[in-house]
Amino acid sequence: MTEDLQKILEEAETAFRQAREKVPPKPSARQAGTVSYVGSGIALVSDLQGVLVDEILVFADGTRGLAFNLDRDLTGAVLLGSSAGIGSGGEVRGENRVLDFPVSESLAGRVVDALGNPLDAQGAIIADERWPVERPAPGIMDRAPVTEPLASGIKVVDALIPIGRGQRELILGDRQTGKTAIAVDAIINQRGRDVLCIYCAIGKRASAVAKVIADLKQYGAMNYTTVVMSSEDDPPGLQFSAPYAAMSLGEYHMSRGRDVLIVLDDLTRHARAYRELSLLLRRPPGREAFPGDIFYIHARLLERSTHLREEHGGGSLTTLPIVETEAQNISAYIPTNLISITDGQIYLSPELFRKGILPAVDVGRSVSRVGGKTQLAAYRAVTGDLKLAYSQFEELEAFSRFGTRLDEDTRKTLDRGRRIRAVLKQKQYNPMPAAHQIGILVAANQGVFDGIEPEEIGAVEEKIRKNFDQEFEALTRKIENGEKLDDKELQSLAEMARRQLDR
Repeated sequence: MTEDLQKILEEAETAFRQAREKVPPKPSARQAGTVSYVGSGIALVSDLQGVLVDEILVFADGTRGLAFNLDRDLTGAVLLGSSAGIGSGGEVRGENRVLDFPVSESLAGRVVDALGNPLDAQGAIIADERWPVERPAPGIMDRAPVTEPLASGIKVVDALIPIGRGQRELILGDRQTGKTAIAVDAIINQRGRDVLCIYCAIGKRASAVAKVIADLKQYGAMNYTTVVMSSEDDPPGLQFSAPYAAMSLGEYHMSRGRDVLIVLDDLTRHARAYRELSLLLRRPPGREAFPGDIFYIHARLLERSTHLREEHGGGSLTTLPIVETEAQNISAYIPTNLISITDGQIYLSPELFRKGILPAVDVGRSVSRVGGKTQLAAYRAVTGDLKLAYSQFEELEAFSRFGTRLDEDTRKTLDRGRRIRAVLKQKQYNPMPAAHQIGILVAANQGVFDGIEPEEIGAVEEKIRKNFDQEFEALTRKIENGEKLDDKELQSLAEMARRQLDR
């Protein structure tokens, strides 16, 4: 009897489902608005009721926009395409959904725009999900401490300004000082480290982005990298949305327990695009004509970068935002905003760049607020003395220009500092493993390079690197596992470096 009743219920449920599918859906009324004004990158729409903030609007020619300003009589829309086909009096309808971005593992190796459309002629983007580009940042209790290092492969960064997984480290400096080069080197260094990378170009020249993509392909980094691109020719709405879209893709990977590195190049252009949109929409201007919420748009973006607790997947999202300064003025409006939001900054000096000291990192103005908590233990044995010696050298070098008579101790400090500076120089696209860095830094600390000219240090470094893997295989594993080095091991590294001078 029970089986017969169960069968009757299943048949009734099937019949009910089939009948419901045959009933046409109930029509819903949605009022259409009218274009009352079209400008460069924006449009004003009247009579559009019930629209939501950041809702997608569709114009008569198919162009999409975002509802930005919700006034009593007019809705200010930011265009996500060309305004050529939009005319006054045209119809506008809301899609009742916010702007979203396709997220999938298959985006690795692809180049897409801020809407998720492919730009690389490799076919359509296949994604099972689309995530909103604006998402709330993880809560405080969902975050784990930043304790694992993210190796950049750059000696001066890994040794003196370490970056951790889940950290936000700002890269700033004047134009043409190597900001993008540091970020690209960090991406290249993630090869074989199970870290997914996202390079987000905001308002950059298409030729500059093409060069970055070519470099990533040449060094085998494009396989695990997604490029989200908005060029300087794109509407300001797309430039504004690009970093939020890239961050949503990074959060998707982070939620699945992956470690992600995202480069935002650069937020100066992002701020200018937002200023342009705000002024066109008649928002009240503030300092330097930026709107009052310019701090908030960057804070809500960068706060999404974090390291999640294990119960939430344990993934991490490390962000390297880039900002351009003018005339070395790091106290300008946008740079100071971003310095206060991020967990440290890497400052690139144009003076060092002109002297050929590359990467042109000004150690005195650079800082990592996470610091030694993320460093491998082996670094801590050498970086304390190294940073002290280098700081003393920079101070003495400035004062030594005013006098001709220097005592012996001062001359030794200056000579040691010049050699440390030469040690911290590094060619682009040449990331260095942590063990090799430790071997070279120990040699610098122990005074191994004191007897040779700074120009010859690069050749000696190469000899040390070649012999390191042959003689210290066990020590390499120890360094990479985060174990401490004792005095005997440090001395053996210094002795190996001295032997290279005799060859």
